[in-house]
Amino acid sequence: MRKYEIMYIIRPDVEQESVQALTDKFQGIIGNGGEVTKHDVMGKRRLAYEINKIRDGIYVLVHFNATPEVVAELDRVMKITDEIIRFLIVKDVA
Repeated sequence: MRKYEIMYIIRPDVEQESVQALTDKFQGIIGNGGEVTKHDVMGKRRLAYEINKIRDGIYVLVHFNATPEVVAELDRVMKITDEIIRFLIVKDVA
């Protein structure tokens, strides 16, 4: 398994229960063939630039170990989730 890091931004108008449900959903996807080593909901922050007339977002950072198949599935699910503004998955080299 390889080490990965993902940061994703959730729309600011999503309620706290929905944020928890989303993070649980993504952790469940990672759990199918991987393990979460660190999970940090950083809270609502100002975006560097406006995205689709949205100025704020809820930032979430996750460090995990997984196979490339799990990462591909996570990427697919993130792309079709409407509550996600942006996301980035990178291999952790450290």
